[in-house]
Amino acid sequence: MLVSVSFLKNKLGEKQTIINIDKSNADFIHVDIMDGKFVENKNFTYDEIKDFFIDINKPLDIHLMVEDNLSYIKEFVKLKPAYISFHVESCNNIEECIKYLHDNNIKAGIALNPETRIYNILPYLNELDLVLVLSVHPGYGGQEFIKDTLKKINELKALQPKYNYIINVDGGINSDTIKEVNSDMVVSGFYVVSQDDYNERINELKKGK
Repeated sequence: MLVSVSFLKNKLGEKQTIINIDKSNADFIHVDIMDGKFVENKNFTYDEIKDFFIDINKPLDIHLMVEDNLSYIKEFVKLKPAYISFHVESCNNIEECIKYLHDNNIKAGIALNPETRIYNILPYLNELDLVLVLSVHPGYGGQEFIKDTLKKINELKALQPKYNYIINVDGGINSDTIKEVNSDMVVSGFYVVSQDDYNERINELKKGK
């Protein structure tokens, strides 16, 4: 199981938490970007994020929770992340966004809110590198895992042999919920970064079931 660690909710401040994740066994650093329109909260500008990641080596997994997806994508590709995921619910130019990411050698992901059905992304599965399943409502850290999303994860797993995407699950991931999640990758935030030893919980999640 790949593990991407979020710093959205933390106890040491963003910069120190990012440094600690960079030194950990995490596979990626998960970067949540919110515009205050698609979701209620607004957090970081591109310039703030750029400053956070000076001298950081671990690959980035960026999750855009925004309305103007292509504009944000054009900014954040400059960080050369491994993945950028954007929401199907807020995007009316999905193919253009995927093409722009691939043209810039960034892997493309589409994110699904808990209520969004898989049929909404079926036309794009051939082009996607990652499907990000939200197991909480976007915009806030520290929420409980929504069990109804397990069915969606299993549906994506059943479709997976026909395509080349990986399944990433974000929200409420801990030592209990990881046992139920049939994915390739998970995002975990405060469950990991609330501890002094990040690796203990990262390694626990990597073991999966």
